[in-house]
Amino acid sequence: MTDALQRRGLHGVGLTELLHKAQAPKGVLYHHFPGGKTELAVAAVDAAVARLCSSLDTLLEQRVDPVGALRQWMAGAQKQLERSGFERGCPLAAVALESAPDDALLRAALARGFAALRGRLAALLQQSGLEPARAAGLATLTVAAYEGALIQARVAGDARPMRDTADALLSLLATELEAARPAS
Repeated sequence: MTDALQRRGLHGVGLTELLHKAQAPKGVLYHHFPGGKTELAVAAVDAAVARLCSSLDTLLEQRVDPVGALRQWMAGAQKQLERSGFERGCPLAAVALESAPDDALLRAALARGFAALRGRLAALLQQSGLEPARAAGLATLTVAAYEGALIQARVAGDARPMRDTADALLSLLATELEAARPAS
């Protein structure tokens, strides 16, 4: 489901296609997801957020430098987009752009997902020396820049918006973190 959301969005993929890819009869879907396609999409959003957070956590465990870890994380998204022929964007963004006010469950899952990413990034920035309010603001900026650059790159069929955004954003974060370090 996540791949289909990344490529075609929630409304661009049909239930029949999803069932065919999963090689499952319709009864199985409604047994596990009584809320149908919406409940399945919520589960896919939750799974995508868990993967994004896990990949970030893995990079942070491997690196002491948060800016280097974020650079690698963003580069991974860029490579995924390029490998897919600029078809696989972020499933959160794709679903969020299509959601309507009456998609309350879906919007709640998306809100939780974006909040989890911002929280993870804010905690990282705080651990690196930034004040909580500044860390939260820069985490929000990071998620917004990441999503916006991914969308721009996808529609242009060119990774340049992602590279340019990552360079500018990570330069800003490096400057902020350097300024927050105690003088030695």
